[in-house]
Amino acid sequence: MVSPPLKILLVEDDELFRLGLRVRLEREPGLEIVAEAEDGETAIEMVKSHLLNIVVLDLGLPGLGGVDACRQIRQLAPNLPVLVLTSHTQKALINRIIEVGAQGYCIKGAPSQTLILAIQSVAAGASWWDSAATTEIRAAFESNSSAMSANVSDNSAPVLTRREQEILALIADGNTNQEIAQMLYIAPGTVRVHVHAILQKLDVRDRTQAAVIAIRDNLIAEDLLSETTDL
Repeated sequence: MVSPPLKILLVEDDELFRLGLRVRLEREPGLEIVAEAEDGETAIEMVKSHLLNIVVLDLGLPGLGGVDACRQIRQLAPNLPVLVLTSHTQKALINRIIEVGAQGYCIKGAPSQTLILAIQSVAAGASWWDSAATTEIRAAFESNSSAMSANVSDNSAPVLTRREQEILALIADGNTNQEIAQMLYIAPGTVRVHVHAILQKLDVRDRTQAAVIAIRDNLIAEDLLSETTDL
């Protein structure tokens, strides 16, 4: 059974760049640009009037800036993921992106296949941080974690989503991507997207190493490991 295409809102003020993105993304099976906006105000109206799976949002917007637009979109539609697209990687900016709830960050000028994978990852519920910003993002997470609660573990481990933890627990139990897909009632391609995001977050090359690190550093919720065999 073929999955319906991901419905995308593309927010970019540079008309030529936006056109190029649209043409490239719509060549990819499973992606559909259903709305476009050139400023934050219009983007918010598009969110109100369209059924969407993801927003691809440029930060350098006129009027209501990209950061504020992201904040308002997340308040308006908390379950709608936002992938930020920009040319900047300053730590302060990344901190703001995290604070307003963006699930992803991709550099303008990255290979088109990287952007496509980022869109698929974020739409599937994973997170995506461009490799050029990994150091700043990890530092921001560490800082945010320390400030949030004294009960949060004092380490530099990246934050994994619940779904990423589920998949890691099943990997640790020896399951293949196909088996994980069947157990979680998701497509094998979605599992691959999650695994890619996990490997990037943990900065490892393979699934087994990711599972070992996640268990060693207590990155997987205890209830998810209750039926997992020891590695």
